[in-house]
This record gives sequence, structure tokens and C-alpha cells, in this order.
Amino acid sequence: MEFETLELSVNGRVAVLSLNRPPMNPLNKKLFSELYEILEELENNDDIGAIIITGKGERAFAAGADISEMKELDAAGIARMNRISRKAFEKLENIGKPVIAAINGLALGGGCELALCCDFRICSENAKIALPEINLAIIPGGGGTQRLQRLIGQARAKELLYFGDMIKAQEAQAYGLVSKVVPLESLMDTALEWAAKLAEKPAVALKMMKTALHTGADTDLNNALTIETVCFGITFETEDRKEGMASFFEKRKPVYVGR
Repeated sequence: MEFETLELSVNGRVAVLSLNRPPMNPLNKKLFSELYEILEELENNDDIGAIIITGKGERAFAAGADISEMKELDAAGIARMNRISRKAFEKLENIGKPVIAAINGLALGGGCELALCCDFRICSENAKIALPEINLAIIPGGGGTQRLQRLIGQARAKELLYFGDMIKAQEAQAYGLVSKVVPLESLMDTALEWAAKLAEKPAVALKMMKTALHTGADTDLNNALTIETVCFGITFETEDRKEGMASFFEKRKPVYVGR
């Protein structure tokens, strides 16, 4: 697949998707459209078990939305752009495969919102994260006000959103915003190691796990438990469940087929 704003490579069963607008990798309508398109392809590719998203270069994962594209838009124009970005972000968040954001520098505004849609965030030591929209007299429009507070709590989220200040990778880890911080030269190796392990897991069980977590988080406990029960039942009908239990009793490594 050929894209203008994204670069795709495959490492075993791991797809590595790089934002390809260096040095700052700003997000624009073309990138959002291409991101949705490529995620559709990856979701339906049984040879891919996990996805990594990173930025080209060493300065930025994504330093926000493309202000040069946004500054001339009126309310109707920005609403159209928001529909495109929301479609891409929701696809990323809900894709039935684990996604790791390998944050290799600045993750600002829309770049932070993009990372929030991923299942895991691994940062290089030089990374900095912020939702600085307040300093432009706007607020986040790609889910920042909602996903951030669900991840780290409203009090911490208000600190980042109201002040708009950048925080370093280590502080982001202390907040619970990122899972791991590593030297820049180790970032992709670490992300690939995590992704390769995830890609070996039974695909249907991972998908159902993600569905139960995401859907259950937005409802009351009773309904969430019902969702979990349904997802559990689906996994029990798979070939991989039979293989997993057989391998347990036979004391061998399971061989999963993704069904």
C-alpha cells in the first residue's frame, strides 16, 4: 500500500505504522483519511497480530494538528475536519488488535490524542507530552478532554488541560499516562518486543478482552458484567480455547491459529 503521509512496514506479525511528515509529523485531513484506510486493511489481515504507531525522525511522534491547515477554517470547516479525525481515532481505539504508541519525541495536542487511542504508550526518555490547546484559545477536539480523564483521573487531567504545559516522559509515567520509558535508541526494540509477545496471543481472546474493557468502561457494573460474560462465551467456542486448555494439561506451548 502506498500512502503520502504514512509509512507501513511489517516485522513478522507486527505492523509498524510511521507518521511520515517529518520533522514534526503534524496531523492533517489527508493523514487522518489514510490512517483510517490503513487500519481497515490491517484489521482484516489475519497475518498481523499487533500494531505499532510511531513518528518518523527523532524530534516528534506528532507535534499536534497542522495549524497551517486549521487556521483558515471556520466552524463548519473545523467540524468537517473533526468528523474525519474522529472516524480515524475511533477506528484506532476500537480495532480488534493491540496497538502500541512508540512515542519518540513530542506528542502534543492531536499527537497526544492519537496516543491516547492506543492500548499502550511507550516513551523515549526525550519525549514530552502536552495538550496545549488552551494556549491557542481552543480546547482539544480529538478526545483529549474525555480519554485523558478516563485514563489518569479528572484531577490530573485538569492540570494538563487547564495549564497546557508540557510534561516529561518520566512525569507522564508517574501520572499513569505511559506504561514505560526507555532510552530513544531502545524505543523501537522495546515496542517490537511487546508487540511480538502480543501477536502470539490468541487473536479472538485478545479482541474480546479489548471489547469487554472498552465497552464495559462506559456502562454500569451490572451491564459491564453482562458484556464480559458474552465476550467470555465467544472465546469458549474458539479452536484456540481448546488448544490453550489442551496444551496446559499436556505441559507444552500452545499453537494458536487465530480462530
